[in-house]
Amino acid sequence: MKRLLAAILCAGTLALPAAAAAGAPQIEAGAAVLMEKETGSVLYESNAHDKLEPASVTKIMTLLLVMEAVDSGQISMQDVVTVSAHAASMGGSQVYLSEGEQMTVEDMVKAVAVVSGNDAAVALAEHIAGSEEGFVERMNRRAASAYDIALMSRALIGHPSIREYTTIWMDTIRDGQFQLSNTNKLVRFYDGCTGLKTGFTDSALYCLSATAEREGMELIAVVLKSPTSQQRFNAASALLNFGFANYTLLDVRPDEALPPVEVKLGTAAQVQPILGGSSRILVEKGELNQVTTQVRLAEDVEAPVEPGQKLGEVAVIVGGEERQTLPLVADQGVERLTIPGIFLKFMQTLLMGA
Repeated sequence: MKRLLAAILCAGTLALPAAAAAGAPQIEAGAAVLMEKETGSVLYESNAHDKLEPASVTKIMTLLLVMEAVDSGQISMQDVVTVSAHAASMGGSQVYLSEGEQMTVEDMVKAVAVVSGNDAAVALAEHIAGSEEGFVERMNRRAASAYDIALMSRALIGHPSIREYTTIWMDTIRDGQFQLSNTNKLVRFYDGCTGLKTGFTDSALYCLSATAEREGMELIAVVLKSPTSQQRFNAASALLNFGFANYTLLDVRPDEALPPVEVKLGTAAQVQPILGGSSRILVEKGELNQVTTQVRLAEDVEAPVEPGQKLGEVAVIVGGEERQTLPLVADQGVERLTIPGIFLKFMQTLLMGA
């Protein structure tokens, strides 16, 4: 895309940055961020909010908007896209699309994800939004510091099927007539790499958002304005190595069984609390034996009770300090008694006591 992206990506509230573990790497780049995908915790940052040109790393947003359109049913990967004269005129990294050429969304996604094809990116933009300008308007609601790119990357890898394209090392389009080779060398050379996107211009220098997963934890390393191509890969690798060596996701459960909560004026006398959402937290590996929990649960609740209604929380304590809380919610709904129901319950109580 020709225009720089302006606005910050808004993607919900993220966890507060984790305390930096010892041995954080020294990297050569204008800005960098290391983020854990599931919690959104920042494990390392350097000039993370400086506004720097991200070059073709902005195509992460192109891919994200494509995946959102696929998931919503607006388009499918098998849709055929007809290339406009404008898309065919794009210079820089490209797959040399010609005006009127037709290609599936899937092959164009490959062209963007693997070789950063500018022509394919514009053709996809026109297919989704009607014009490049309309697509850029959508993009301008999100993006452009290293931290923003980490957020975009986190949102993109939240679509699991994108890995089918971002992990390609070599492939072809045009029925095998055009060879694709991934510009992200970590796909081949870094264990667990799941993507994501490189970028370069004379002013932005060498940029990269790299994602990798090991032992159930996925990390995002963003490097902007690195002096050379190899230095951006070295920097991202060092950040990922640091994250995997020092952090892990821990499945936290209450230390004891959760008692039911009494329901006043309900069609059921009790409701069972359960953990709401993910129970995994990010901790330093050296803290694994220092994690305890404390349950804070309401003694009773008045009907009606909605499924998923908050009943309390589990406080997660690490090294004697409260790190975060996990919600406890109702496993099912309980309706409120009607007037006749209250009378019937009163009579039953009387008869049982007689």
